[in-house]
Amino acid sequence: MKDVKQNLTCIVCPIGCAIEVEKSSSQSNLSVTGNKCPKGETYAIEELTAPKRTVTATCMVREEFTRRHGGTEFIKRLPVKTSSPCPKGLIPDLLKDIYKVKVSLPVKSGDVIIENWNSEGINIIATRTIG
Repeated sequence: MKDVKQNLTCIVCPIGCAIEVEKSSSQSNLSVTGNKCPKGETYAIEELTAPKRTVTATCMVREEFTRRHGGTEFIKRLPVKTSSPCPKGLIPDLLKDIYKVKVSLPVKSGDVIIENWNSEGINIIATRTIG
């Protein structure tokens, strides 16, 4: 087996280090260079072995929202996000489950909409207060 190199740009902090990851045929572990902090090495290894992403989406709202100062606003979608990153391979299933949810008002930013999704330890939380 020949040596394999891959270039990444670290997205953990604003520096955006240019990282090179190398897997040698004689080694079982990855060699990471170019990172300016330990977070870059962790990011690079995770990105190549078990990539994860924070997911943002919207779910349906059951009823209209009446404003305090009069008038009715029809809010059809509630913005949500994952409480922790989700494995990339599971994101399509996660989105299907989020899109099935119908939330009853009132909802506060930070409320858990789906708890411990798929036994992954990932909560889906509201990112907007409505009602």
